[in-house]
Amino acid sequence: MIMNYRNIIKSRDLRIKILSVLSWLPDRFMLRLQYWIQTGRKLNLKDPKRFTEKLQLYKLKYRNPDMLRCTDKYEVRKYVQEKGMGEFLVPLLGVYDRVDDISFGDLPRQFVAKTTDGGGGNQVLVCRDKNLLSEDDFCNKLHGWMNMPKKGNQAGREWAYNNHFPRRILIEKMIGYEKTEDLPDYKFYCFDGKPKYCQLIQNRFTEETIDFYDMDWKRMPFCGLNPICGPAAKPAAKPAAKPQNFEKMKKGAENLAMGYPFVRVDLYSVDELVYFGEITFYPASGYGVFTPDEWDYEIGSYFDVSSFREN
Repeated sequence: MIMNYRNIIKSRDLRIKILSVLSWLPDRFMLRLQYWIQTGRKLNLKDPKRFTEKLQLYKLKYRNPDMLRCTDKYEVRKYVQEKGMGEFLVPLLGVYDRVDDISFGDLPRQFVAKTTDGGGGNQVLVCRDKNLLSEDDFCNKLHGWMNMPKKGNQAGREWAYNNHFPRRILIEKMIGYEKTEDLPDYKFYCFDGKPKYCQLIQNRFTEETIDFYDMDWKRMPFCGLNPICGPAAKPAAKPAAKPQNFEKMKKGAENLAMGYPFVRVDLYSVDELVYFGEITFYPASGYGVFTPDEWDYEIGSYFDVSSFREN
């Protein structure tokens, strides 16, 4: 049985509150329950084969303190700098502890505002023209974000998000969107520090497409990883052109992925420049789907969990 609970409980805030009420449930039980509800399958933690199963074990067993830094959008900037990749960072216009500290009048015409703990595209405001955005609407939206319950570890039992950094607001320079409605997202799936596939997401605001390419930029015969309850992932009508700076992106992803059994490194390419997006350890919280399904096993075969698997 697959339960489309997002259609039953449409409010994301309410879903988070319900999961917080269930925070007393042990992680192992909660992961088994969520995996069954969302995929209709029994979760195998003893001898996982699927990528989505191994992600559940990753959440349950793997602990690296640097992961806590990487899930905060401000702290991860320091991590990227320490890796010698400060040039990849989107220029930061300001970081604020309170909405009232932001001078709306001093902001440029175009900018991006986000909270340091948002995820999945939530709590992000892309302002293409400040003249079309009222200060009241801007402040009310940010106040709403700042007053939301902190997601933390409870929603998907994702340990890496259980950090104790305060929620802050980042204002960044807009990149890419000032010239186009679509900013392609290059998501590198890295295993033991080596990029294996690049997931390309395009046309997010119209008809989203999701494709995977290998490290020679050959389009793969599968798509995903999208939430089981969301719309089906669709490949683009034709293969995308290989980015001119693909090798630079690949090396950057490898540098940031070093030391982790698995990590997804998200990058952007704008005017031949590479920009850092985010680092993700649990894509779709391990509840997404690949089409065809066999690729859940194929991708899983690259994920070595021997150092933290169940006894």
